[in-house]
Amino acid sequence: MTTLQPIKRQTLTSAVTESLRQRILSGEFPDGQQLRQEALSNEYGVSRVPVREALRQLEAEGLIQIIDHKGALVSKLSLDDVLELLDIRATLESELLRAAIPCQDATDHAAASATLREFEQALVSNDIRHWGELNSRFHLALYRAARRPNTLALIEQLHNKTDRYTRMQILFTRTMEQAHQEHSKLLQLCREGKADEAADFIRFHILSAGHALESYLNSAERR
Repeated sequence: MTTLQPIKRQTLTSAVTESLRQRILSGEFPDGQQLRQEALSNEYGVSRVPVREALRQLEAEGLIQIIDHKGALVSKLSLDDVLELLDIRATLESELLRAAIPCQDATDHAAASATLREFEQALVSNDIRHWGELNSRFHLALYRAARRPNTLALIEQLHNKTDRYTRMQILFTRTMEQAHQEHSKLLQLCREGKADEAADFIRFHILSAGHALESYLNSAERR
C-alpha cells in the first residue's frame, strides 16, 4: 500500500501541470501574471506540494519564471527570443523530419492527416484557443517515426514556448489558408518519401511564420 502514494501524488502533479500549461498557452494567464501557490492550491483543492512541483516543471519548459521575492511569473518573450526559438525549431525539425520520412508508414500519415482535418476545422471556426495545440500535434505526428524521443521532447518544449506566438502569427497576419496549404504540401511530400525536399520545406514553413510575425509587429509599432 505504501507504494501507491508517490504514484498518486505524481498523477496529481501531472494533472495540475497540464491544467496550468493549457491556461498559460490559451492566454487565460497573460504574460507577466503572478501565479500564487496558495491561491492555486485552493482553486484546485490540493496541497501546495503538487502545485509547487507543477510550477517547477513549467519553469523547466520556459513557460514561467520563478523569481526571488516575486514567485512564479508567466514568461514574456521578446520578439528576438521568439525568432531565436523558431530558428532552433527550424534546424531541429528539418533534420528530424529528414530522419523520420524513410521510417514513416500509413499509420503515421493517417494520424497526421486526421490532425490536419481538425486543424482545418479549427481555422474555419476561428477556434484560436486550439490552433497552437493542433499545429504542434500535426508536426509531432510526422516526427515520431524517427524514434528519437529526446529530440522529440525538446521540440515539444519549443512548441510550448512558441505556442502563443504561433496563434498570434496566424491570427494577426491572416494566414489561415496559407498555413493549411503548407501543412497539406508537407504531408504530401512525406507520403511521396521526399525527405530532402520535405526537410527544406519545413524549414521554410517555420521561418516564414517568424518573418510574417516580425513584419506585423514592426508595422504595428509604426502606427
